[in-house]
Amino acid sequence: MTERLKTTLDQWMNLVAISEAGSVQAAAERLHKSHTTLLYSIKKLESQLGTELVEVVGKKTRLTASATMLLRKAGSMLETARQLEKLSSLLSEGYESSLVISVDHLCDRRWIYDPLTRFCAENALTSVTLRETSLTATRRYVKEKLSDIAIINLPVENFPSSFFGHVKMLPVISVFHALAGQNEISQSELVNTTQIVLRDLGSENSTQGENVGWLKPQRRITVDNFDYAIDAVSSGLGFCRLPEHMIKRLNNPDIITLSVHEGFDYQVPLHVTLPKGEDTGPAARALFDLLMQDASGRKG
Repeated sequence: MTERLKTTLDQWMNLVAISEAGSVQAAAERLHKSHTTLLYSIKKLESQLGTELVEVVGKKTRLTASATMLLRKAGSMLETARQLEKLSSLLSEGYESSLVISVDHLCDRRWIYDPLTRFCAENALTSVTLRETSLTATRRYVKEKLSDIAIINLPVENFPSSFFGHVKMLPVISVFHALAGQNEISQSELVNTTQIVLRDLGSENSTQGENVGWLKPQRRITVDNFDYAIDAVSSGLGFCRLPEHMIKRLNNPDIITLSVHEGFDYQVPLHVTLPKGEDTGPAARALFDLLMQDASGRKG
């Protein structure tokens, strides 16, 4: 059987108010209560706890050492109660307890984390799962409504989307590779150089996934993600296209950008969409709004 509490949160809040205000009179004014009412509440709390909480020093009534010690614990208890009330309010408004955000692997993850930090600061209820996608998987998460928010490259039919940002793709190679010191490399030279490409994570068949971009070299090495690709390039296996933001963040002295005569860099537009449409919950919409606020600064 659960033992019933002797005290109430309101009594502890009165005690905290006295501690913060410095006296019973000052706390009573802050709480819009009479001095007598507040003092009666504290005296009743003393009786319930069996210990003195206030003492008279000169003309002022202040907290005892015992009260100060108890308040160290009471503060966290009151904060927990406030959090419970806030969570209850979010639940009553239909806020989701969890969200899934699918993020195309080309996306600069900083575009996600800054808005997500602000979202978490205001929402203690909702947990968020980030799922990396590419090519077929990117569209599957939208079409099958597997995510609440989706960062995609090309818009998906019948799913309205908004511009999220551009990602510049650059060809890179190891500094130790024979092509590293050359300028104005032709595409014919690259045909004979091994190309590192990323597998279509959404394809059931690992050898027949969707292909994108220039894929003319006689030999390709296919990997699952950019981490593998970077290691492959660093080891001198061949060249690969990487997002410019990733190259800058890596700052890897073993990798350099190739200088290709015909021009070998291109911009990939990214978009954001709400796969569940009108069924999107308030938490997902709140995070979507934060993402779009940041995206507005990247337009142009």
